[in-house]
Amino acid sequence: MSSRILFLHGWRSVVGGVKPTSLAKAGFEVLNPPLDDNNFDLALRTAQSIFDRERPDVIVGSSRGGAIAMNLESGLTPLVLLCPAWRNWGTASRLKPNAIILHSRNDDVIPFEDSVLLVQQSHLPADVLIEVGEDHRLADENSLSVLCWTCRMLCAGESIPVSENDNTHLAIGDEVPTGPWAAEEGAYLCDACGEEIIIPIDRSAGSAQSYVEDCPVCCNPNLIHVQFDELGLIRVWAEPEQDRD
Repeated sequence: MSSRILFLHGWRSVVGGVKPTSLAKAGFEVLNPPLDDNNFDLALRTAQSIFDRERPDVIVGSSRGGAIAMNLESGLTPLVLLCPAWRNWGTASRLKPNAIILHSRNDDVIPFEDSVLLVQQSHLPADVLIEVGEDHRLADENSLSVLCWTCRMLCAGESIPVSENDNTHLAIGDEVPTGPWAAEEGAYLCDACGEEIIIPIDRSAGSAQSYVEDCPVCCNPNLIHVQFDELGLIRVWAEPEQDRD
């Protein structure tokens, strides 16, 4: 049985465009509903209804469709976002862990920096943002190939490795993590001096972690708390180890 993909098109795009067609040619079963261009809430309800009924293996959202995908109640279903217009539509501003972004640095419609910011404020590793393509459409042969490859990996439950294709590379940072969450970091504000301190995150230590760490700036001890919600998103905060006079 072929993997099922829910493809959410962009603003004023047509059903059956080059990207969903390429996915279908690659052997995926593609659900490609028409989404209202003028009413975001209506488009979101349409997408939510189809998701609830069909339960696709992966959701692909292009531009405005990426914003719709981010605002869906989709549980642990992986997302592939193509130049997502999350700052233009909807209220979602963070990604769940099993999301991948494809974006061109030459995009003149949705700034590439929007995706950089989205990854950073979601506290996700650098390799979830893949730089590919020459413009906003991502309709060139290489971009379509990367899209199909990404969907195939996610449908198989595999993490995305670094591509060896010279035309496709990770957008943030040069180090290659050994696993999908190996490069994760979090940050807390020192209770004593107020400095923001960056710390590594180790998911293997459990979903609720607490430990004492001296601030590297002022040397006062902080009780650090790290928690993961049901989607695996990280929350980090600190409080004083003990009350100070």
